[in-house]
Amino acid sequence: MVPSSALSGLAADRCLVMGVVNVTPDSFSDGGKWLDAATAIRHGVDLVRDGADLVDVGGESTRPGATRIDAEEEMRRVVPVIEGLVAEGITVSVDTMRASTARRALDAGAAVVNDVSGGRADPQMMALAAEAGSPIVLMHWRQHSAVMQNHTHYDDLVADICTELTMQVAAALDAGVDPGLIIVDPGLGFSKTGDQNWTVLAHLDAFTALGHPVLVAASRKRFLGELLAVEGPSGERELRPPDRREAATTAITTMAAAAGAWCVRVHEPAASADAVRVVARLAGETR
Repeated sequence: MVPSSALSGLAADRCLVMGVVNVTPDSFSDGGKWLDAATAIRHGVDLVRDGADLVDVGGESTRPGATRIDAEEEMRRVVPVIEGLVAEGITVSVDTMRASTARRALDAGAAVVNDVSGGRADPQMMALAAEAGSPIVLMHWRQHSAVMQNHTHYDDLVADICTELTMQVAAALDAGVDPGLIIVDPGLGFSKTGDQNWTVLAHLDAFTALGHPVLVAASRKRFLGELLAVEGPSGERELRPPDRREAATTAITTMAAAAGAWCVRVHEPAASADAVRVVARLAGETR
């Protein structure tokens, strides 16, 4: 389900693929590689060439332990990149927790707001989304990156996440956001242990049952590195490096698409773009 006319040019008969452009010096996977605006724009164009349906541009790292930057720096990083990608005819989402940055991004041509705080970090975000008529991704979120891994206790993991997401959706509706413009994200890696991430993935049906499109963002995350760790020379387990987690990411894309996800967010889209088409073709045979 594509939730907005702003995305009407995108395919609606399969899971979509969102490419990632981190205009940051400190993201866990590719920090510093696309910090220059011209380089970031070229990278976004390459992502679309490789199969991404839309490109997610973020200027603030949300990796575990990351410290925040100020709004002006965030806007300085992302707005020129968004303008450049939109000029290339690319559909863009902005990865931000700030309403001020989201407003500037929408003015620059962004079509979607991807708020990893689910509207909780900035009390103005929901009102902005309602005013702009913009699709908004509400991710399950408890605290900022510096302390989020101190908040991994749940009485019932899947039920608690669904309850908290439902509260975030209710806040968006109360602010006037069109229910057809709300996308939910279970928040892999945010206030969740590695084992908890796997439990979330095993129960994606609980999130699709909430009645909104579901975004799954597993690409290159630590829990994949932990799964693929090997014994190093010192005898300690060494995580698989982020850039060598692509095959595992594609496996997650396949199962997420089969589970009914609306979109997957990935760093390298080519294999995931193939995977979602395979899943859609097989689904056509079983309908």
